[in-house]
Amino acid sequence: MIIERTEAEGWLSNAYLVADSEGGHAVLIDGNGVTQPLVDAVERLNVVVDAILLTHHHGDHLAGLDVYKDRFGGPLIAHAKTAELIDEDVQHIVEDGEQLQFGGLRIEALHTPGHAAGHVAYVVNTWDCFTGDVLFKGTVGGTFAPGGTGYADLKASVLRLVDLPGKTTLHPGHRAPTTAGEEREHNPFVRIWRGLDPEGEDTCTVWDREARLVLWAPDYDGTNKAWIRFTDDGSDGIVGGSQVRR
Repeated sequence: MIIERTEAEGWLSNAYLVADSEGGHAVLIDGNGVTQPLVDAVERLNVVVDAILLTHHHGDHLAGLDVYKDRFGGPLIAHAKTAELIDEDVQHIVEDGEQLQFGGLRIEALHTPGHAAGHVAYVVNTWDCFTGDVLFKGTVGGTFAPGGTGYADLKASVLRLVDLPGKTTLHPGHRAPTTAGEEREHNPFVRIWRGLDPEGEDTCTVWDREARLVLWAPDYDGTNKAWIRFTDDGSDGIVGGSQVRR
């Protein structure tokens, strides 16, 4: 299997070309506005692009789709809740657990809400998973992004992904790849969820609401991400560190 990745300079979001072999079949996963390298890769590898798969509806993962659609056609594949939120003609609505086949690519769709209601991760040929914005190297997605469904969903989705076989390579929606085993053992959010590390006890303020700072951890972009628990109603959330006043 061949995987080509581009990373947008500003957003740090990834887009992928995944092919079964040179001269074979391929899919594109998400768009980030950096289209030419993947267009060039399609030509260099002499592959047929059979579909464009979307992980979720946020703009940093949709940019440049018009280029791909004009050049390669469709179908565009996404979850129903993503299709409702984008100005694109989604030709195939994918459901949790659905199996897709394009040449030698066997793709399983995993509905992974939390960061977005229609978020989907894609497991390709068993050992590669494209996780979108749910799980990154050393961190996790936020729960207050537009269309997010909250902390409980995000936690369940992350734990579902880290429970994949340990050597499964995870290709996130931002920055560098990792593995399911690495995140299961070392991701600071997952370690607390698995009972390996204690919750933090510091206090903070988020959007003028008092909260407990359960975890302060590095984020994929060199900043920080925080798991907070609001004092007024006991609800949990995951936010960028810039939202936290310590």
